[in-house]
Amino acid sequence: MSTLHLSEQELLRRHKLIELQQLGINPYPAEEFKINANALDIKENYDRDKLNYKDISIAGRIMSVRDMGKACFAVIQDATGRVQIYIRRDDICTEEDKTLYDVVFKKLIDIGDIIGIQGYVFTTKVGEISIHVTGLKLLSKALKPLPIVKTDDSGNSFDEVSDPEFRYRQRYVDLIINPQVRDTFKKRSQIINSIRTTLNNSGLLEVETPILQSIPGGATARPFITHHNALNMPLYLRVANELYLKRLIVGGFEGVFEFAKDFRNEGMDRTHNPEFTVLEFYVAYKDYNWMMTFSENLLEKVTMDLYEQTEVTVGDKKIDFKAPFKRVTMYQAIKDHTGYDISTMDENGLRDVCKQLNIHTEASMGKGKLIDEIFGAKCEGNYIQPTFITDYPIEMSPLTKKHRTVEGLVERFELMVNGKEIANAYSELNDPIDQRARFEDQLALQQRGDDEAMFIDNDFLRALEYGMPPTAGIGIGIDRLTMLLTNNVAIQEVLFFPQMRPEAIASGVEPNS
Repeated sequence: MSTLHLSEQELLRRHKLIELQQLGINPYPAEEFKINANALDIKENYDRDKLNYKDISIAGRIMSVRDMGKACFAVIQDATGRVQIYIRRDDICTEEDKTLYDVVFKKLIDIGDIIGIQGYVFTTKVGEISIHVTGLKLLSKALKPLPIVKTDDSGNSFDEVSDPEFRYRQRYVDLIINPQVRDTFKKRSQIINSIRTTLNNSGLLEVETPILQSIPGGATARPFITHHNALNMPLYLRVANELYLKRLIVGGFEGVFEFAKDFRNEGMDRTHNPEFTVLEFYVAYKDYNWMMTFSENLLEKVTMDLYEQTEVTVGDKKIDFKAPFKRVTMYQAIKDHTGYDISTMDENGLRDVCKQLNIHTEASMGKGKLIDEIFGAKCEGNYIQPTFITDYPIEMSPLTKKHRTVEGLVERFELMVNGKEIANAYSELNDPIDQRARFEDQLALQQRGDDEAMFIDNDFLRALEYGMPPTAGIGIGIDRLTMLLTNNVAIQEVLFFPQMRPEAIASGVEPNS
């Protein structure tokens, strides 16, 4: 690799690498390093059971060093946390050869390097649980320095990087130096596992459906498109997995779920990423009323599993996921927050309301989009505590069963929490003739210029013609739910690798240029 763009520190570390190799030390050894302890275990259990920590082996990254001449204190970090170590020259070197400590550790090993140590646990005079090192091995030499930026009066280094641009691009460094970031992603895994356990215990089957689709169905969204060379046909990254899951209900499964990666070629902001994770599940012989009860109980359980309580802190708010949640119809929500009763309005009337409310509209927008704009601009942000918004206009919901008692509405709800949609659910439309008509309405919107309108999926219509039982279905945004339950305001904080513009890398060449 060219050294043209390397910093002075990076050049120095490469020189150290060469010196280690000249001393016969492999800076990247291949053999297994056996571990029998970790930082969290030592800190939590040593005082209670000291006999088990007389001969331990642990590995981790050096995060700070405090030199004391012939000895030093250092802090290493493993996957569970940080622990102090104490290294004395006479304990790791022979009388004849002090090289391991004086040359290797003090001069050639840096903060950021990964080492393996053997030793025993003790408590320092100031009461800190530490490891007295009796053996040390370099496991990986770090050629880039960590961005350690602060030191306290005692000489201890504190690692702090808050620049989002750096953190999101170099998530691997972010995870090293910001322990709370690792905790967010551990909680994300706990959330998914809690949901998965509940659905499994409820008898649902976890499945996988295609990501590459010939028709991007299941949602009103702009898709990503590619070309399959062998088949000589366009393919789309899925915008939703709904239509495939309902095909499985047709096929005889009575409950299916999938944690799906979906993709939408739309704008990016603090709550939208072009690649995102959605849980969708469908249960035969149920309706949206059943789904409201099931989903509020599911989210109550998730918060209990995560925090052993239903109340969580989100910014300066306390949000309580204790079931049952409040329920408000969409028309009532709009009337409550705008003063307009739009329940009998046509498209022209809705456009006039939008004008009065200073809501921008496009000529391509039909009645459903106009209502959605009004609700999004004037209502959505008011629902902080978990609230089901129910009974949507039929124009907004091309895959939803008509309301059983109210003409012009469908049996749909969205769950609003902290002013954002977290879940979307229906009594699923299983009438193939009605479904075809709804798809044709979407086609008409496409022809008006709506590039988010749905395609007609003839194979899905054929599946419905074989008969789909009454079914309730829901999609829950895992990223937004994780944001809520970990008190993060940006979706980028709960995605390991959020989408970003290409950057100029060390060679000075743009990726893919």
